[in-house]
Amino acid sequence: MQLHISPSMRSITISSNNGFTDLMKIKVAARHISYRTLFHTILIVAFLLPFVFILTALVTLEDCFGRRFGPRFLGRVDDSGKLVRDFYKIFNQVITEEIPDGLKLPDSFSQLVAELKNNQYDAKTFAFSLRAMMEKLEREIRESKVSELMNRHFAASSIPKGIHCFSLRLTDEYSSNAYARRQLPSPELLPVLSNNSYHHFVLSTDNILAASVVVTSVVRSSLEPEKVVFHVITDKKTYAGANLSNTTPQSFASKLQARSPKYISLLNHLRIYLPELFPDLDKVVFLDDDVVIQRDLSPLWEIDLQGKVNGAIETCKGEDEWVMSKYFKNYFNFSHPLIAKHLDPDECAWAYGMNIFDLRAWRKTNIRETYHFWLKENLKSNLTMWKLGTLPPALIAFKGRVHPIDPSWHMLGLGYQRKTNIENVKRAAVIHYNGQSKPWLEIGFDHLRPFWTKYVNYSNDFVRNCHILES
Repeated sequence: MQLHISPSMRSITISSNNGFTDLMKIKVAARHISYRTLFHTILIVAFLLPFVFILTALVTLEDCFGRRFGPRFLGRVDDSGKLVRDFYKIFNQVITEEIPDGLKLPDSFSQLVAELKNNQYDAKTFAFSLRAMMEKLEREIRESKVSELMNRHFAASSIPKGIHCFSLRLTDEYSSNAYARRQLPSPELLPVLSNNSYHHFVLSTDNILAASVVVTSVVRSSLEPEKVVFHVITDKKTYAGANLSNTTPQSFASKLQARSPKYISLLNHLRIYLPELFPDLDKVVFLDDDVVIQRDLSPLWEIDLQGKVNGAIETCKGEDEWVMSKYFKNYFNFSHPLIAKHLDPDECAWAYGMNIFDLRAWRKTNIRETYHFWLKENLKSNLTMWKLGTLPPALIAFKGRVHPIDPSWHMLGLGYQRKTNIENVKRAAVIHYNGQSKPWLEIGFDHLRPFWTKYVNYSNDFVRNCHILES
């Protein structure tokens, strides 16, 4: 801001710094000005200067910030709120109407904006085009998700070429090599199978390579491997299909998992018959074939189950909020009256995969009968009580008979949690690749696979000749 007094003392001008705007101009008469008059004039100007400064500052801020301060301080009208309300009215109208036939959709959002700029749309046509583009995108995303789920299901359910080769070569060896057909165990070791001073492991599997990893990891991790006894149960693999009509990606994924060979195989139901299968044993540790043992498990036989049947980790609490957040409500349909009547949705679930079973306590219960009852009820209800395999009926059958063990014994989620904490994996006694991304499949997680492959003997002729994936 500048103060300018003319040489003739006839005018006083106050202007902005840019010199182009005169904010105030005071003219005086042509006759001689007295000092008294000049004094009062300067006094008035000094009084007005602060107000002129504020006005100048507002003009400058308006130039710098435009709409941000202009409407608020200088009384200008901001139409953005009205514009949003107008758009809402238009969108609310077109969402209830049918999209016009023959509406040509732009190939991209940039093309939509360009056509809008060229006045090819009125507001309603623009809204219809935007809605149609969004709906098309949603359909494409849904189809892509379903396709991905189907591909992962086939990848997880199919037998990899290398493992198929491995099985065929072993079968050929068994038929042509008499030594391969020798009796196992040898007659002098038969009494060990029912000797309760040994550590008895039960493994139910139809995957030879996976079973070899479980056995090898147990033996290598054991402080007394000579006391380890394995009981391996196997059968033929079972397959099933899925109905793809009228389903969302979420329900489709659930159907695929429910019909996965892992969940409908009889092998998974055999564990409910352990007391009858091993009538002379008092306590066993049951292992799934997608686990790796990293620590000596003999202390499991020393755990006091306090009269309970099943020693298992609980899955409703833990560091990983995705993996360890499972309650009964995650497995059962509580809109079904029988489920709602007998179960608590907020009861903590537990995990299969590594369980210590007290068979003596089990034989005094009706666990098997309860299991069969609920399986039949679910079949009667057309599988509306639950969808996933053998854990839900076991959650009911073992209700009140589970003793929680320390979660460090059994770490879950390596088959579906990509962000698994590696340090926690290293510390866990048993790591479990539950989920579709098994370590022997190409869809397995590369950073978690080495914990499994370290127990595969890649120098073995059968493994090497079948080119089984190592990394």
